[in-house]
Order: sequence, then structure tokens, then C-alpha cells
Amino acid sequence: MKEIIEALNWRYATKRFDPSRKLSNEQIEILKESLRLTPSSYGLQPLYFIVVEDESLREQLMEASYGQRQVLEASHLFVFCSHTNISHDHIDEHANNTAQIRKIEKEATNKYADFLKREVNSMDQNEQKTWNEKQCYIALGQFLTVCAIQQIDAIPMEGFDSAKYDDILNLNERGIHATLVCPVGYRHPEDRHQFNAKVRKIQDMIFETI
Repeated sequence: MKEIIEALNWRYATKRFDPSRKLSNEQIEILKESLRLTPSSYGLQPLYFIVVEDESLREQLMEASYGQRQVLEASHLFVFCSHTNISHDHIDEHANNTAQIRKIEKEATNKYADFLKREVNSMDQNEQKTWNEKQCYIALGQFLTVCAIQQIDAIPMEGFDSAKYDDILNLNERGIHATLVCPVGYRHPEDRHQFNAKVRKIQDMIFETI
């Protein structure tokens, strides 16, 4: 308990990264696995994650991020993408995966798959897109917590041109959309923001027990 709270107090939205320090392959694998294990509505995972290391590509993405240098200077750049819709094939794949992992007959998942298809069919494409994007925020919360526990610095970003990201990363043709961006790495020792006291409301202002 104490270690978790200390880690959450330690983290901050890193404004300046040390470009000379890189995360290890093991650290990146932990972050990737934390995203694979993230909760999502009905377990459908309408998500896709791109880890950008290439410097020339990140220079383009920095321009599409209104010049925010964290995109370029961080060790790695995680792009959180969401599917633009959920097809019946996506649901069938989820049902098949469930049957295989839990070692049950495929027929046992058919009823649930039919329920999910009805749920998806009740939404228009814009509603599906919004619903899928919300799953990225669930993933981001878990991601930031894992980063803090591992003492990996991160800054979640909505301030970017998602349409330009989609073009640069060729996402449109794959039916996915850049929803969130999160550079990760190590804070620069001269980033003054790390020394600021964390400003949060006290518990009595945001909690009620009834």
C-alpha cells in the first residue's frame, strides 16, 4: 500500500525527458504486457498500440503534436489507437479466443457472441467509435500506474492532430484511429516541474460514503 501511494506521488506529467537515457527491452515488455492485460468493455479489446522508436518518424509526429518535444526526446512513444468500429468478425474472433483459452466448446460462447452483436448493432458508427475510444482511457490509467510503480516517467497527451497521426502511421487503411499519445522514459534533471508539489483535492472533497 505504502509503496503504491509513494509511486503515485512520485509521478508527474513529465515536461522534459533526458534523451540520453533509454528504457530496457525488459521494461518495454512490462509496459506492453500491462496494456495487453488492461480491462475493456466485454473484454473485446477494440484497441491497438504502436510503440514508435524511429527518430525520423517521431520528428513527423512531433510536428503533428504542435511541437511538443517530449514526443521526440522520450525513450519511446506509445500511441494508443482504437478501432473505428467493431465488426461481427471481431466478436467472433473474441468468442473463438475465449473458447480456446478456457478450453471450452465453441458452441458454449455462441450465445454470448450473439448478445455482443446485438449490443454493437444497437450503436451507430459514431457511437461505436466513441465507445472504443473510451477503452483507450481505461488502458491509459493502468499504463500510468505501472509506469509509476516501475519509476518510468510518462506524460499522457491529447494535444495532437489525430488525423495527421492517422496519415503518418497509415492507420486509416487498417480501420484504427490514434486516440491518445504517451511518451515514456526518464525525466531530465533540469525539468523544474518535477520539484512542484502535487496539487490534488483532499479526500473529503471528492468522496462520500453512504
